[in-house]
Amino acid sequence: MRTAQTHRTFAGAALLSRGFRPFFLGAGVFALAAVAVWPAVFGGDLQLPTAFAAVDWHAHEMLFGYGAAVVAGFLLTAIPNWTGRLPVAGGALGALAVLWLAGRCAVLVSGLIGWLPAAVIDSAFLAAFGAVVAREVAAGRNWRNVKVVGVVVLLAAANLGFHLEARFTGTASLSARAALALIVFLILLVGGRVVPSFTGNWLARQGDTRRPAPFDLGDAATLALAGVALAGWVALPDAQAVGIGLLAAGVGALARLARWKGWRTGRDPLVLVLHVAFLLTAAGFLAAGAHAVWPLAVPAAVGLHVWAIGGIGAMTLAMMTRATLGHSGRALSAGRGTQAIYLLIALALMARVAMALVPGWSMPLMLLAAGAWSAGFAGFLLIYGPMLARTRAGHGG
Repeated sequence: MRTAQTHRTFAGAALLSRGFRPFFLGAGVFALAAVAVWPAVFGGDLQLPTAFAAVDWHAHEMLFGYGAAVVAGFLLTAIPNWTGRLPVAGGALGALAVLWLAGRCAVLVSGLIGWLPAAVIDSAFLAAFGAVVAREVAAGRNWRNVKVVGVVVLLAAANLGFHLEARFTGTASLSARAALALIVFLILLVGGRVVPSFTGNWLARQGDTRRPAPFDLGDAATLALAGVALAGWVALPDAQAVGIGLLAAGVGALARLARWKGWRTGRDPLVLVLHVAFLLTAAGFLAAGAHAVWPLAVPAAVGLHVWAIGGIGAMTLAMMTRATLGHSGRALSAGRGTQAIYLLIALALMARVAMALVPGWSMPLMLLAAGAWSAGFAGFLLIYGPMLARTRAGHGG
């Protein structure tokens, strides 16, 4: 049944009415659970029945479990705005959510069911999701966003590559870097649209005539540079030439951010956090580049976690909170609880970076980082879970 027909006839649970609902809720639950157990897994106190090494399980599930769920929720909600088509809803949406959940279960018990069945089950979600995104973009003739389809397809390929690399080499560092790079690039690509757009809307409501600079050839060149630098980092993360490229891409991302007038949004945390998240994404380029150029001064884990916790963690939470409020018919305002969530993720980032810089305090700092992250997502579920699970009276979103 076509998407439009499905949406018109859908009268089921609110959870399956829009893509952001099941995937943001699932992402929140999973982000809390997977990180809450991680210190025990890392310390050897808890053995998971996965075929992956412990570090690979953690990397895979945060990238392809949490990260892919947020990407799915965002794109399934944004694409109807891009294409003019009605959203994927009902049974089709439910089937995608079940595939995502099945992948999480399969990876967890892959040591029991075998790596190959787990790889097939886990790969099914991103393959199906990529097909849905491609169909919607093609049906809406929205050729501008074909590159988004390309990123999703590459993410699906990286997921399959992760299983194969882990099985045949014993680790999956190349595929993990590829997935991280793809999500970071998606932030540069999509965040480069929504951050100035939301900022411009907010400034207009305040009566401020100054607006973020529009996308131009400089932005396109910066994106291209970032793409080349990320590809180099995936292949040769410690090469000095790659490090110089990453540093240049980080400066370029900062230059883009400076044109969006984020300093004028301090009175609205819901907009300001988008700028902070983009800033942290740029900082990830600088940290990863600094490691390649000065490896003894900057550990590799700094860049990885500035990107993963700062760029991806902060940006995904910023988008999930904003989209949930807006699409459930609530005011776009970050209350104290939401602001506390943002601050807890910032604390998690600082603790994890400190862990890389002060290895003698690894376990206490890991516990602090995991605790702050888990508390942040517990807060997200407490505040936003009810909004995601049911439709507000009088609002169909």
